[in-house]
Amino acid sequence: MPDWLAVVLLGLVEGVTEFLPVSSTGHLLLIENNHWLPRQSDVFNIVIQSGAALALIPVFSRRLRALLTGWREPDSRDYLLKLLAAFAVTGAGGLLAKRLGFTLPAEVAPVAAATLVGGIVILGLERWLAGRRVDEGVSWAVALAVGLAQLLAAMLPGTSRAGATILMALALGVSRPRATEFSFLLGIPTLLSAGLLELRSALGEAGGGATDWDLLALGWLVSFLAALVVVRWLLRFVQAHTFVVFGWYRIALGLVMLAVGGRG
Repeated sequence: MPDWLAVVLLGLVEGVTEFLPVSSTGHLLLIENNHWLPRQSDVFNIVIQSGAALALIPVFSRRLRALLTGWREPDSRDYLLKLLAAFAVTGAGGLLAKRLGFTLPAEVAPVAAATLVGGIVILGLERWLAGRRVDEGVSWAVALAVGLAQLLAAMLPGTSRAGATILMALALGVSRPRATEFSFLLGIPTLLSAGLLELRSALGEAGGGATDWDLLALGWLVSFLAALVVVRWLLRFVQAHTFVVFGWYRIALGLVMLAVGGRG
């Protein structure tokens, strides 16, 4: 397979799955561990994830502009502070875990298990939520809980950052559109700052080795464009649909990963 085609396909996988509650890590691990597509460098994977993250900015440009220009207004300032608090919870927890020597699992089994269990959680939560009243606001308790959910997702690959944060907000009574918006806005500083730190570390470990910047740029662009389409679609989808379909999909994906993921 030509290198450019493999890069395009991996960019598509990352861009499509990063903001759906299905685990982008699980998809990439399944594909690369089974040699369906050639394994890429850590730098490449970080760059395409950052491309997906940057797609959130044009999608939420109007909302971001309103929040930043209206920060003196109580509602805007309150929302920004809640985003900052959620981000701080994740960041502080991540730094503490790193200081304690925590390392991410590299094996397929724990990622597959997190993917499978996440699907079961989605189905159970959706059944529990049926008919319950929802709130359009995001309270301080919700913001802090979402930050903790994001930390959990970061420490357990396969959980899905988007899935964990949206489901936490839903479980605490926030409406689907508001839960999804808060999760995605929180993803901008979280994913970009994590990406910068990981990129710095990966480039340092690579020791300035050769990098194909053209392929890197292609992967970034494909991931950005794919995420742009998916995020816009999901924001419409949550207006009238549950996440049940994603729950069943995760269960199927987790089973496939357990069945074939260890062959690579």
